[in-house]
Amino acid sequence: MSHDLQLGLCLTTLFAVLTSLAGCIDSRGIIPQAGLLHDKELVTDKAIRKAIETAWPDHQWWQAYADPQLNIWIEQAMADSPTLAQVRARVRQAQAMVDVAEATEAPQLNFDTRIQYKRWPDDFFYGPSTLNHNANLNSRTNLRLSYDLDLWGRLRNNQEQAMNLAQVVATEERAAVLELESNIVRSYIQLALYYEELDIVNASLHQREKLLQLAEQRLRMGLGTQLEINEAEAPIPDVRRQLDLLRENIALACNQLAALAGKGPGEGAQLKRPKLSLHAKPALPSSLPLELLGRRPDVVASRWQVTAEARGIEMAKAEFYPNVNLLAALDTLSRGGSLLHFLQYESLARAFGAAISLPVYDNGRRRGNLSANTAGYDMAVEQYNQTLVMALKDISDHLIRLHSLHEQHEFVTHALDTAKRRYELAQNAYDRGLVDYRRVLEAQTELFEQQRLRKQIHASQLSTQAKLWVSLGGGVLDAGSSPVNDWLKARDILHNPVHPGSPDAG
Repeated sequence: MSHDLQLGLCLTTLFAVLTSLAGCIDSRGIIPQAGLLHDKELVTDKAIRKAIETAWPDHQWWQAYADPQLNIWIEQAMADSPTLAQVRARVRQAQAMVDVAEATEAPQLNFDTRIQYKRWPDDFFYGPSTLNHNANLNSRTNLRLSYDLDLWGRLRNNQEQAMNLAQVVATEERAAVLELESNIVRSYIQLALYYEELDIVNASLHQREKLLQLAEQRLRMGLGTQLEINEAEAPIPDVRRQLDLLRENIALACNQLAALAGKGPGEGAQLKRPKLSLHAKPALPSSLPLELLGRRPDVVASRWQVTAEARGIEMAKAEFYPNVNLLAALDTLSRGGSLLHFLQYESLARAFGAAISLPVYDNGRRRGNLSANTAGYDMAVEQYNQTLVMALKDISDHLIRLHSLHEQHEFVTHALDTAKRRYELAQNAYDRGLVDYRRVLEAQTELFEQQRLRKQIHASQLSTQAKLWVSLGGGVLDAGSSPVNDWLKARDILHNPVHPGSPDAG
Protein backbone atom coordinates (compact mmCIF):
# COMPACT_ATOMS: atom_id res chain seq x y z
CA MET A 1 0.00 0.00 0.00
CA SER A 2 1.42 3.37 -1.02
CA HIS A 3 2.20 6.12 1.46
CA ASP A 4 -0.40 8.49 -0.07
CA LEU A 5 -3.13 5.83 0.16
CA GLN A 6 -2.31 5.15 3.79
CA LEU A 7 -2.48 8.85 4.54
CA GLY A 8 -5.85 9.14 2.79
CA LEU A 9 -7.29 6.21 4.76
CA CYS A 10 -6.06 7.70 8.02
CA LEU A 11 -7.67 11.05 7.25
CA THR A 12 -10.94 9.40 6.21
CA THR A 13 -11.05 7.33 9.39
CA LEU A 14 -10.28 10.33 11.54
CA PHE A 15 -13.00 12.33 9.87
CA ALA A 16 -15.56 9.55 10.40
CA VAL A 17 -14.66 9.28 14.09
CA LEU A 18 -14.86 13.00 14.66
CA THR A 19 -18.15 13.26 12.80
CA SER A 20 -19.65 10.60 15.06
CA LEU A 21 -18.76 12.81 18.02
CA ALA A 22 -20.80 15.72 16.69
CA GLY A 23 -23.64 14.69 18.95
CA CYS A 24 -21.71 15.93 21.95
CA ILE A 25 -23.17 19.39 21.26
CA ASP A 26 -26.59 19.52 19.62
CA SER A 27 -29.08 22.25 18.74
CA ARG A 28 -32.27 20.40 19.60
CA GLY A 29 -35.09 22.42 21.15
CA ILE A 30 -33.97 25.81 19.81
CA ILE A 31 -36.46 26.84 17.10
CA PRO A 32 -38.14 30.13 16.03
CA GLN A 33 -41.51 30.87 17.60
CA ALA A 34 -42.79 33.81 15.54
CA GLY A 35 -44.79 33.52 12.31
CA LEU A 36 -45.38 35.96 9.45
CA LEU A 37 -48.82 37.50 8.96
CA HIS A 38 -50.73 36.53 5.83
CA ASP A 39 -53.52 38.08 3.77
CA LYS A 40 -56.34 36.42 5.71
CA GLU A 41 -55.03 37.76 8.99
CA LEU A 42 -55.11 41.40 7.81
CA VAL A 43 -58.69 42.59 7.43
CA THR A 44 -59.11 45.88 5.58
CA ASP A 45 -61.67 48.49 6.52
CA LYS A 46 -64.39 50.24 4.56
CA ALA A 47 -62.18 53.19 3.60
CA ILE A 48 -59.67 50.93 1.84
CA ARG A 49 -62.29 48.74 0.18
CA LYS A 50 -64.03 51.81 -1.26
CA ALA A 51 -60.79 53.10 -2.78
CA ILE A 52 -59.93 49.94 -4.74
CA GLU A 53 -59.14 50.62 -8.40
CA THR A 54 -56.81 49.02 -10.92
CA ALA A 55 -54.19 51.77 -11.14
CA TRP A 56 -51.13 52.43 -9.02
CA PRO A 57 -49.37 55.76 -8.35
CA ASP A 58 -46.58 56.61 -10.78
CA HIS A 59 -43.03 56.51 -9.43
CA GLN A 60 -42.82 60.27 -10.11
CA TRP A 61 -46.00 60.80 -8.17
CA TRP A 62 -45.39 64.51 -7.53
CA GLN A 63 -45.86 65.25 -11.25
CA ALA A 64 -49.59 64.82 -10.68
CA TYR A 65 -49.53 68.37 -9.24
CA ALA A 66 -48.62 69.71 -12.72
CA ASP A 67 -46.08 72.26 -11.47
CA PRO A 68 -42.88 72.36 -13.60
CA GLN A 69 -40.96 74.25 -10.91
CA LEU A 70 -41.73 71.51 -8.37
CA ASN A 71 -40.57 68.82 -10.82
CA ILE A 72 -37.26 70.59 -11.42
CA TRP A 73 -36.71 71.21 -7.71
CA ILE A 74 -37.16 67.55 -6.80
CA GLU A 75 -34.84 66.44 -9.61
CA GLN A 76 -32.16 68.81 -8.31
CA ALA A 77 -32.70 67.56 -4.75
CA MET A 78 -32.18 63.96 -5.88
CA ALA A 79 -28.81 64.97 -7.31
CA ASP A 80 -27.55 67.41 -4.66
CA SER A 81 -29.00 66.33 -1.30
CA PRO A 82 -26.25 65.54 1.27
CA THR A 83 -28.68 63.25 3.08
CA LEU A 84 -29.12 61.05 0.02
CA ALA A 85 -25.38 61.12 -0.62
CA GLN A 86 -24.80 59.68 2.86
CA VAL A 87 -27.38 56.94 2.31
CA ARG A 88 -25.88 56.04 -1.06
CA ALA A 89 -22.46 55.79 0.59
CA ARG A 90 -23.97 53.28 3.05
CA VAL A 91 -25.30 51.29 0.09
CA ARG A 92 -21.83 51.16 -1.43
CA GLN A 93 -20.45 50.08 1.94
CA ALA A 94 -23.02 47.27 2.13
CA GLN A 95 -22.14 46.20 -1.40
CA ALA A 96 -18.47 46.03 -0.41
CA MET A 97 -19.35 43.81 2.54
CA VAL A 98 -21.04 41.41 0.11
CA ASP A 99 -17.76 41.21 -1.79
CA VAL A 100 -15.91 40.54 1.47
CA ALA A 101 -18.31 37.73 2.42
CA GLU A 102 -18.10 36.21 -1.06
CA ALA A 103 -14.29 36.29 -0.99
CA THR A 104 -14.18 34.10 2.13
CA GLU A 105 -15.71 31.22 0.14
CA ALA A 106 -12.82 31.15 -2.34
CA PRO A 107 -9.38 29.59 -1.73
CA GLN A 108 -7.07 31.88 0.25
CA LEU A 109 -3.45 32.30 -0.83
CA ASN A 110 -1.04 34.14 1.48
CA PHE A 111 2.62 34.94 1.02
CA ASP A 112 5.02 36.39 3.56
CA THR A 113 8.77 36.66 3.70
CA ARG A 114 11.32 37.96 6.18
CA ILE A 115 14.91 38.87 5.34
CA GLN A 116 17.35 39.79 8.09
CA TYR A 117 20.91 41.09 7.87
CA LYS A 118 22.89 40.04 10.94
CA ARG A 119 26.45 40.97 11.93
CA TRP A 120 28.10 38.95 14.67
CA PRO A 121 30.03 40.80 17.43
CA ASP A 122 33.81 41.18 17.52
CA ASP A 123 34.31 40.72 21.30
CA PHE A 124 33.93 36.91 21.42
CA PHE A 125 30.75 37.26 23.51
CA TYR A 126 29.57 33.91 22.13
CA GLY A 127 33.02 32.38 22.50
CA PRO A 128 35.60 31.74 19.82
CA SER A 129 33.79 30.98 16.56
CA THR A 130 34.09 31.35 12.83
CA LEU A 131 31.13 33.73 13.06
CA ASN A 132 33.16 36.40 14.82
CA HIS A 133 33.83 39.48 12.69
CA ASN A 134 31.36 38.08 10.07
CA ALA A 135 27.93 39.09 8.72
CA ASN A 136 25.28 37.03 6.93
CA LEU A 137 21.72 37.10 5.54
CA ASN A 138 18.92 35.07 7.12
CA SER A 139 15.57 34.65 5.38
CA ARG A 140 12.27 32.85 5.83
CA THR A 141 9.53 32.62 3.22
CA ASN A 142 6.12 31.01 3.46
CA LEU A 143 3.45 30.48 0.79
CA ARG A 144 0.19 29.11 2.21
CA LEU A 145 -2.95 27.93 0.42
CA SER A 146 -6.11 27.18 2.40
CA TYR A 147 -9.64 26.30 1.36
CA ASP A 148 -12.63 25.90 3.65
CA LEU A 149 -14.84 23.12 2.27
CA ASP A 150 -17.88 24.77 3.92
CA LEU A 151 -19.61 21.41 4.29
CA TRP A 152 -22.51 22.86 6.30
CA GLY A 153 -23.03 26.13 4.42
CA ARG A 154 -21.66 28.53 7.03
CA LEU A 155 -19.77 30.67 4.53
CA ARG A 156 -22.51 30.46 1.94
CA ASN A 157 -25.11 31.64 4.45
CA ASN A 158 -22.77 34.40 5.55
CA GLN A 159 -22.62 35.66 1.98
CA GLU A 160 -26.41 35.42 1.61
CA GLN A 161 -26.87 37.29 4.87
CA ALA A 162 -24.55 40.06 3.66
CA MET A 163 -26.60 40.32 0.46
CA ASN A 164 -29.84 40.46 2.45
CA LEU A 165 -28.47 43.20 4.70
CA ALA A 166 -27.36 45.09 1.60
CA GLN A 167 -30.95 44.85 0.36
CA VAL A 168 -32.09 46.32 3.68
CA VAL A 169 -29.75 49.28 3.22
CA ALA A 170 -30.92 49.69 -0.39
CA THR A 171 -34.55 49.87 0.72
CA GLU A 172 -33.52 52.39 3.35
CA GLU A 173 -32.10 54.47 0.51
CA ARG A 174 -35.47 54.30 -1.24
CA ALA A 175 -37.17 55.28 2.03
CA ALA A 176 -34.84 58.29 2.33
CA VAL A 177 -35.63 59.29 -1.27
CA LEU A 178 -39.34 58.97 -0.63
CA GLU A 179 -39.12 60.96 2.60
CA LEU A 180 -37.18 63.72 0.86
CA GLU A 181 -39.73 63.87 -1.96
CA SER A 182 -42.54 63.99 0.58
CA ASN A 183 -40.91 66.75 2.63
CA ILE A 184 -40.30 68.87 -0.47
CA VAL A 185 -43.85 68.42 -1.72
CA ARG A 186 -45.41 69.25 1.65
CA SER A 187 -43.16 72.32 2.09
CA TYR A 188 -44.03 73.39 -1.44
CA ILE A 189 -47.75 73.02 -0.74
CA GLN A 190 -47.32 75.10 2.41
CA LEU A 191 -45.50 77.75 0.37
CA ALA A 192 -48.43 77.83 -2.06
CA LEU A 193 -50.86 78.24 0.85
CA TYR A 194 -48.84 81.19 2.21
CA TYR A 195 -49.13 82.91 -1.16
CA GLU A 196 -52.88 82.29 -1.25
CA GLU A 197 -53.29 83.71 2.25
CA LEU A 198 -51.12 86.67 1.26
CA ASP A 199 -53.61 87.52 -1.50
CA ILE A 200 -56.50 87.37 0.95
CA VAL A 201 -54.75 89.55 3.55
CA ASN A 202 -53.76 92.04 0.84
CA ALA A 203 -57.40 92.25 -0.19
CA SER A 204 -58.34 92.74 3.45
CA LEU A 205 -55.79 95.57 3.75
CA HIS A 206 -57.18 97.19 0.63
CA GLN A 207 -60.66 96.90 2.17
CA ARG A 208 -59.54 98.53 5.42
CA GLU A 209 -57.75 101.34 3.62
CA LYS A 210 -60.82 101.99 1.50
CA LEU A 211 -62.97 102.15 4.60
CA LEU A 212 -60.52 104.65 6.13
CA GLN A 213 -60.72 106.79 3.01
CA LEU A 214 -64.52 106.77 3.21
CA ALA A 215 -64.44 107.77 6.88
CA GLU A 216 -62.05 110.66 6.11
CA GLN A 217 -64.26 111.72 3.21
CA ARG A 218 -67.35 111.70 5.43
CA LEU A 219 -65.50 113.82 8.00
CA ARG A 220 -64.55 116.41 5.38
CA MET A 221 -68.18 116.55 4.24
CA GLY A 222 -69.32 117.04 7.82
CA LEU A 223 -71.19 113.72 7.89
CA GLY A 224 -68.74 111.71 10.01
CA THR A 225 -66.70 111.91 13.22
CA GLN A 226 -63.12 111.40 14.33
CA LEU A 227 -64.29 108.25 16.12
CA GLU A 228 -65.24 106.67 12.81
CA ILE A 229 -61.77 107.44 11.49
CA ASN A 230 -60.13 105.89 14.55
CA GLU A 231 -62.32 102.78 14.25
CA ALA A 232 -61.44 102.41 10.57
CA GLU A 233 -57.74 102.98 11.19
CA ALA A 234 -57.34 100.69 14.23
CA PRO A 235 -57.33 97.28 12.40
CA ILE A 236 -54.85 98.39 9.70
CA PRO A 237 -51.61 97.85 11.73
CA ASP A 238 -52.66 94.31 12.62
CA VAL A 239 -53.46 93.53 8.98
CA ARG A 240 -50.04 94.82 7.98
CA ARG A 241 -48.52 92.67 10.72
CA GLN A 242 -50.24 89.65 9.18
CA LEU A 243 -48.79 90.59 5.81
CA ASP A 244 -45.30 90.82 7.27
CA LEU A 245 -45.74 87.47 9.02
CA LEU A 246 -46.83 85.82 5.77
CA ARG A 247 -43.85 87.28 3.91
CA GLU A 248 -41.63 85.90 6.67
CA ASN A 249 -43.27 82.48 6.35
CA ILE A 250 -42.74 82.55 2.59
CA ALA A 251 -39.04 83.34 3.04
CA LEU A 252 -38.67 80.60 5.67
CA ALA A 253 -40.46 78.08 3.44
CA CYS A 254 -38.08 78.94 0.58
CA ASN A 255 -35.12 78.43 2.94
CA GLN A 256 -36.58 75.07 3.97
CA LEU A 257 -36.95 73.98 0.36
CA ALA A 258 -33.40 75.11 -0.38
CA ALA A 259 -32.02 73.11 2.56
CA LEU A 260 -33.96 70.00 1.53
CA ALA A 261 -32.47 70.27 -1.95
CA GLY A 262 -28.94 70.75 -0.60
CA LYS A 263 -28.78 74.38 -1.72
CA GLY A 264 -28.11 77.73 -0.08
CA PRO A 265 -30.78 80.27 0.90
CA GLY A 266 -30.00 82.32 -2.22
CA GLU A 267 -31.30 79.49 -4.41
CA GLY A 268 -34.49 79.27 -2.38
CA ALA A 269 -35.11 83.01 -2.72
CA GLN A 270 -35.38 82.54 -6.50
CA LEU A 271 -38.40 80.24 -6.20
CA LYS A 272 -41.49 81.59 -7.92
CA ARG A 273 -45.03 81.32 -6.71
CA PRO A 274 -46.22 77.68 -6.93
CA LYS A 275 -48.86 76.73 -9.46
CA LEU A 276 -50.32 73.54 -8.08
CA SER A 277 -53.28 71.62 -9.41
CA LEU A 278 -54.48 68.10 -8.73
CA HIS A 279 -57.09 66.12 -10.59
CA ALA A 280 -55.94 62.56 -9.78
CA LYS A 281 -58.07 60.42 -7.49
CA PRO A 282 -56.71 57.97 -4.91
CA ALA A 283 -55.94 54.72 -6.73
CA LEU A 284 -55.27 51.40 -5.03
CA PRO A 285 -54.54 47.93 -6.47
CA SER A 286 -57.27 45.35 -6.81
CA SER A 287 -55.59 42.76 -4.55
CA LEU A 288 -55.44 43.57 -0.84
CA PRO A 289 -53.70 43.95 1.47
CA LEU A 290 -50.17 42.60 0.86
CA GLU A 291 -50.08 43.93 -2.71
CA LEU A 292 -51.21 47.20 -1.19
CA LEU A 293 -48.27 47.21 1.20
CA GLY A 294 -45.61 45.30 -0.72
CA ARG A 295 -44.03 48.37 -2.32
CA ARG A 296 -43.47 50.33 0.86
CA PRO A 297 -39.73 50.58 1.62
CA ASP A 298 -40.23 49.83 5.32
CA VAL A 299 -42.19 46.65 4.53
CA VAL A 300 -39.62 45.48 1.97
CA ALA A 301 -36.75 46.28 4.35
CA SER A 302 -38.45 44.35 7.16
CA ARG A 303 -38.89 41.34 4.91
CA TRP A 304 -35.22 41.39 3.89
CA GLN A 305 -34.28 41.69 7.56
CA VAL A 306 -36.29 38.55 8.33
CA THR A 307 -34.42 36.72 5.56
CA ALA A 308 -31.07 37.95 6.90
CA GLU A 309 -31.91 36.74 10.41
CA ALA A 310 -32.87 33.34 8.99
CA ARG A 311 -29.41 33.12 7.42
CA GLY A 312 -27.95 33.95 10.82
CA ILE A 313 -29.73 30.90 12.29
CA GLU A 314 -28.24 28.66 9.60
CA MET A 315 -24.78 30.06 10.29
CA ALA A 316 -25.21 29.40 14.03
CA LYS A 317 -26.32 25.83 13.32
CA ALA A 318 -23.26 25.22 11.15
CA GLU A 319 -21.07 25.91 14.19
CA PHE A 320 -22.32 22.63 15.72
CA TYR A 321 -20.69 20.51 12.99
CA PRO A 322 -17.06 19.71 12.15
CA ASN A 323 -15.16 22.19 10.02
CA VAL A 324 -12.68 20.93 7.42
CA ASN A 325 -9.99 23.06 5.78
CA LEU A 326 -7.63 21.88 3.04
CA LEU A 327 -4.12 23.22 3.53
CA ALA A 328 -0.98 23.41 1.40
CA ALA A 329 2.26 25.29 2.03
CA LEU A 330 5.70 25.98 0.65
CA ASP A 331 8.36 27.06 3.16
CA THR A 332 11.97 28.07 2.78
CA LEU A 333 14.45 28.81 5.54
CA SER A 334 17.91 30.15 4.85
CA ARG A 335 20.73 30.82 7.32
CA GLY A 336 23.50 32.73 5.66
CA GLY A 337 24.14 32.64 1.96
CA SER A 338 23.10 35.07 -0.75
CA LEU A 339 20.02 37.27 -0.84
CA LEU A 340 18.18 34.94 -3.25
CA HIS A 341 19.30 31.72 -1.64
CA PHE A 342 15.77 31.00 -0.42
CA LEU A 343 14.64 30.56 -4.04
CA GLN A 344 16.82 27.50 -4.56
CA TYR A 345 14.97 24.23 -4.88
CA GLU A 346 17.01 22.55 -2.18
CA SER A 347 15.73 25.01 0.45
CA LEU A 348 12.03 24.36 -0.25
CA ALA A 349 9.85 22.53 2.28
CA ARG A 350 6.44 21.31 1.05
CA ALA A 351 3.39 20.38 3.09
CA PHE A 352 -0.28 19.52 2.44
CA GLY A 353 -3.13 18.07 4.43
CA ALA A 354 -6.43 18.88 6.12
CA ALA A 355 -7.36 20.68 9.31
CA ILE A 356 -10.44 19.37 11.09
CA SER A 357 -12.08 21.11 14.04
CA LEU A 358 -14.94 19.58 16.01
CA PRO A 359 -16.95 21.16 18.84
CA VAL A 360 -16.91 18.75 21.78
CA TYR A 361 -17.59 20.95 24.78
CA ASP A 362 -18.00 24.74 24.92
CA ASN A 363 -20.07 25.22 28.11
CA GLY A 364 -23.18 26.23 26.12
CA ARG A 365 -21.59 28.92 23.95
CA ARG A 366 -22.90 27.57 20.65
CA ARG A 367 -26.39 26.89 22.02
CA GLY A 368 -26.45 30.40 23.44
CA ASN A 369 -25.40 31.83 20.09
CA LEU A 370 -28.12 29.84 18.30
CA SER A 371 -30.71 30.99 20.87
CA ALA A 372 -29.66 34.60 20.33
CA ASN A 373 -29.96 34.27 16.54
CA THR A 374 -33.33 32.56 16.88
CA ALA A 375 -34.58 35.36 19.13
CA GLY A 376 -33.26 37.88 16.58
CA TYR A 377 -35.29 36.12 13.90
CA ASP A 378 -38.42 36.22 16.07
CA MET A 379 -37.90 39.94 16.67
CA ALA A 380 -37.47 40.58 12.94
CA VAL A 381 -40.68 38.65 12.17
CA GLU A 382 -42.68 40.56 14.78
CA GLN A 383 -41.20 43.84 13.50
CA TYR A 384 -42.34 42.85 10.01
CA ASN A 385 -45.83 42.05 11.30
CA GLN A 386 -45.97 45.34 13.18
CA THR A 387 -44.82 47.20 10.07
CA LEU A 388 -47.63 45.61 8.06
CA VAL A 389 -50.26 46.51 10.66
CA MET A 390 -49.06 50.11 10.99
CA ALA A 391 -48.75 50.49 7.21
CA LEU A 392 -52.34 49.37 6.76
CA LYS A 393 -53.45 51.80 9.47
CA ASP A 394 -51.44 54.59 7.83
CA ILE A 395 -53.13 54.08 4.46
CA SER A 396 -56.58 53.81 6.03
CA ASP A 397 -55.99 57.02 8.02
CA HIS A 398 -55.10 58.98 4.89
CA LEU A 399 -58.10 57.63 2.98
CA ILE A 400 -60.42 58.58 5.84
CA ARG A 401 -58.79 62.01 5.99
CA LEU A 402 -59.19 62.49 2.23
CA HIS A 403 -62.86 61.54 2.42
CA SER A 404 -63.40 63.98 5.29
CA LEU A 405 -61.59 66.78 3.46
CA HIS A 406 -63.71 66.14 0.38
CA GLU A 407 -66.85 66.55 2.50
CA GLN A 408 -65.41 69.67 4.17
CA HIS A 409 -64.58 71.11 0.76
CA GLU A 410 -68.20 70.68 -0.31
CA PHE A 411 -69.46 72.40 2.84
CA VAL A 412 -67.03 75.32 2.63
CA THR A 413 -67.80 75.75 -1.08
CA HIS A 414 -71.46 76.14 -0.21
CA ALA A 415 -70.59 78.56 2.61
CA LEU A 416 -68.34 80.53 0.24
CA ASP A 417 -71.13 80.83 -2.32
CA THR A 418 -73.41 82.09 0.43
CA ALA A 419 -70.78 84.60 1.60
CA LYS A 420 -70.31 85.88 -1.96
CA ARG A 421 -74.04 86.34 -2.38
CA ARG A 422 -74.27 88.16 0.95
CA TYR A 423 -71.40 90.47 0.02
CA GLU A 424 -72.99 91.26 -3.36
CA LEU A 425 -76.30 92.03 -1.67
CA ALA A 426 -74.63 94.23 0.95
CA GLN A 427 -72.65 96.11 -1.74
CA ASN A 428 -75.85 96.62 -3.78
CA ALA A 429 -77.74 97.87 -0.71
CA TYR A 430 -74.89 100.25 0.14
CA ASP A 431 -74.83 101.63 -3.42
CA ARG A 432 -78.59 102.34 -3.08
CA GLY A 433 -78.06 104.02 0.30
CA LEU A 434 -80.04 101.44 2.25
CA VAL A 435 -77.20 100.41 4.60
CA ASP A 436 -73.93 101.90 5.78
CA TYR A 437 -70.54 100.55 4.81
CA ARG A 438 -70.24 98.53 8.01
CA ARG A 439 -72.61 95.94 6.58
CA VAL A 440 -70.46 95.70 3.48
CA LEU A 441 -67.36 95.36 5.66
CA GLU A 442 -68.90 92.55 7.70
CA ALA A 443 -69.99 90.67 4.58
CA GLN A 444 -66.60 91.09 2.94
CA THR A 445 -64.76 89.96 6.10
CA GLU A 446 -66.87 86.80 6.19
CA LEU A 447 -66.09 86.27 2.50
CA PHE A 448 -62.35 86.54 3.20
CA GLU A 449 -62.60 84.01 6.04
CA GLN A 450 -64.43 81.50 3.85
CA GLN A 451 -61.89 82.00 1.08
CA ARG A 452 -59.01 81.41 3.49
CA LEU A 453 -60.71 78.31 4.92
CA ARG A 454 -61.25 76.91 1.44
CA LYS A 455 -57.57 77.46 0.56
CA GLN A 456 -56.51 75.71 3.77
CA ILE A 457 -58.75 72.71 3.05
CA HIS A 458 -57.44 72.53 -0.51
CA ALA A 459 -53.85 72.57 0.77
CA SER A 460 -54.73 69.80 3.23
CA GLN A 461 -56.16 67.77 0.36
CA LEU A 462 -52.97 68.18 -1.65
CA SER A 463 -50.80 67.29 1.35
CA THR A 464 -52.90 64.29 2.39
CA GLN A 465 -52.87 62.95 -1.17
CA ALA A 466 -49.07 63.21 -1.10
CA LYS A 467 -49.00 61.32 2.20
CA LEU A 468 -51.18 58.59 0.71
CA TRP A 469 -48.87 58.16 -2.27
CA VAL A 470 -45.90 58.00 0.07
CA SER A 471 -47.74 55.44 2.23
CA LEU A 472 -48.13 53.31 -0.89
CA GLY A 473 -44.37 53.36 -1.39
CA GLY A 474 -44.33 55.97 -4.14
CA GLY A 475 -45.36 53.38 -6.71
CA VAL A 476 -41.81 52.25 -7.43
CA LEU A 477 -40.25 49.74 -5.05
CA ASP A 478 -40.93 46.02 -4.97
CA ALA A 479 -39.08 43.04 -3.52
CA GLY A 480 -37.14 42.46 -6.73
CA SER A 481 -36.10 46.01 -7.51
CA SER A 482 -33.34 47.78 -5.63
CA PRO A 483 -29.90 49.33 -6.23
CA VAL A 484 -28.30 46.20 -4.80
CA ASN A 485 -30.12 43.97 -7.31
CA ASP A 486 -28.99 46.24 -10.14
CA TRP A 487 -25.43 46.14 -8.80
CA LEU A 488 -25.47 42.33 -8.49
CA LYS A 489 -26.73 41.97 -12.05
CA ALA A 490 -24.03 44.31 -13.33
CA ARG A 491 -21.40 42.43 -11.35
CA ASP A 492 -22.57 39.08 -12.77
CA ILE A 493 -22.30 40.49 -16.29
CA LEU A 494 -18.76 41.66 -15.56
CA HIS A 495 -17.78 38.31 -14.08
CA ASN A 496 -19.58 36.27 -16.77
CA PRO A 497 -19.61 38.39 -19.92
CA VAL A 498 -21.70 37.28 -22.89
CA HIS A 499 -19.41 36.89 -25.89
CA PRO A 500 -20.58 37.95 -29.35
CA GLY A 501 -21.98 35.05 -31.33
CA SER A 502 -23.06 33.10 -28.24
CA PRO A 503 -26.71 31.99 -27.87
CA ASP A 504 -27.24 34.60 -25.12
CA ALA A 505 -25.94 37.49 -27.19
CA GLY A 506 -28.60 39.99 -28.18
